[in-house]
Order: sequence, then structure tokens, then C-alpha cells
Amino acid sequence: MKAALVGADGTLLHEERRATGRERGPEAVVETILGFAAELRAHGEEHFGEAAVAAGVAVPGIVDTDRGIAVYAANLGWRDLPLRDLLGERLGSIPVALGHDVRTGGLAEGRGGAGRGADRFLFVALGTGIAGAIGIDGVVEAGAHGSAGEIGHVVVRPDGPECGCGQRGCLETLASAAAVSRAWAAACGDPAQDAADCARAVDAGDPNALRVWADAVDALAAGLVTAITLLDPRTLIIGGGLAEAGETLFTPLRAAVEGRITFQTLPHIVAAALGDTAGCLGAGMLAWDLLATEVSV
Repeated sequence: MKAALVGADGTLLHEERRATGRERGPEAVVETILGFAAELRAHGEEHFGEAAVAAGVAVPGIVDTDRGIAVYAANLGWRDLPLRDLLGERLGSIPVALGHDVRTGGLAEGRGGAGRGADRFLFVALGTGIAGAIGIDGVVEAGAHGSAGEIGHVVVRPDGPECGCGQRGCLETLASAAAVSRAWAAACGDPAQDAADCARAVDAGDPNALRVWADAVDALAAGLVTAITLLDPRTLIIGGGLAEAGETLFTPLRAAVEGRITFQTLPHIVAAALGDTAGCLGAGMLAWDLLATEVSV
């Protein structure tokens, strides 16, 4: 877990991290989050002379932002968790905004990171899975049911691996950091190898690594061109663990996307700029946006 005190101008005033401790069960994780938030609020009072006036929290899975409910998070064992209300109670009834982790990170990248100044952007995070955030005029589109941006479940290889969602050949089964790790570990015969090791082997010219990497880049380009066709973004921001490979990823990816484009306009394809602080900054932005809305009503 990452948490921060964020100023009205987006400045990170104080940041802390701590283990989620999900092995202790879903209820224990919730209590850890509530306690962490309360400690952070107390830190603000002690070191800045005032308590936080609003809070934002970003969680994985399916999120109902209107009702403030974490509907489903497989990795945390949550179902229909009223997290916004629980946090509000623990923090003295201050306003609380609840957001999806990738969309929240995308909000920060769009407003203050690699997408700054772009009226339309798509942020794609390549991690254990793949998810996206659709940015329109500084706001991230959640969709009618809170599921917009799930590009990881676009089918790019109908005969591909089975996905946890029930489909076959989803983008994240082929091009996520986890997928590259699995493919490279199988190709080199070492189960301890991961995507970062594959990228280093690509740089060294290993033919097996080049094949694994090319397969992932080709699948990723197919998924991104589908998104470009539907959304016509001005800027395409790529983040997450796989993006840490830098130009080892971006040089072939830009070429692969451009090679698939026909009538579409090629967006600027750039690396995310905020790293793992994006989630905290985005959560702070959600909190300040909520406060501004409540003040104006």
C-alpha cells in the first residue's frame, strides 16, 4: 500500500508505504487501510498544523465510484465493501472519494504527467494484468457500469491462452509483464526468470528472448490499435512494470503500431512519467475534486 498527504497544488507533502498483508484475510486488510489512513491524518495534524480536509482511495477490481463500494477485488477477497463509508467514519466524517487504481493513476498521468496538455489520452498499465484509463478533458471516463478501460480483456488471439475472465487470447494473457515472465521462463528453462530478465536478454541479442518479446509486442500492438480505432486518443501513455524496459519496449512497439495503422491517426506513444507515485497523486486529485464539487454545491 502507498499513501500520501497531497497539497491542493498536487504536491506530495508526505508519503508512506506499508505491506497490505492480504495473507491475513480481507477483513484484516480493510482494518490496515483504515488504520493507515488515520495515522496519515494524524501526521498531517502534527507536522502541518491541520488535518486533511478530504481523502481519496484507489483500489483494484470492480469499483462503484458513485456509491463508494469496492464491488469485487479477487486478489483481496473483497465483495461489496462499503469502503468510502468506512473511511469516512474512521477519518471523522470528512469527504472520501473512491476510485479504480489504474484509472486513478491515469488521471494523475493525464493531468500532471506524460499526458499533460492532451485533451484526449489513453493510459495503459502493463503489470500483472493490463488495464487502461480513458482521459477526456482532464477527467477519466469510468463507463456506465464502472468498467471502462479494461483493454486487457480485448481478445487479440482467439485461439490463445485461457484468461481468468473466461475468454481465450485476451491481451493480458499475452502481453502483460506476467505473461512475458511466464513465456520467458518456459523458453529459457528457468522458472525464476521474469520479464525484466527477458528484456535484458533481448538487449543481449538472445534469439529466444527476441522471439518471446516480439510475440508480446505484436499482441500488444494489436490491442492498442483496436483501442486507437475506437477512442482516437491524442496521446497513448504506457506505464507499469513492462514499460520499465524503456526503448527495448517502445522502439519495436511504436513500429508495430504504426505498421498496423491504416486510416487511423497515430497518437504520440510515450512512457508514463510519474512512476509508482501516480496512484497517490491521482487519489489526492480525486479528493480535491470531490471537495471542490461539494463546496460549489
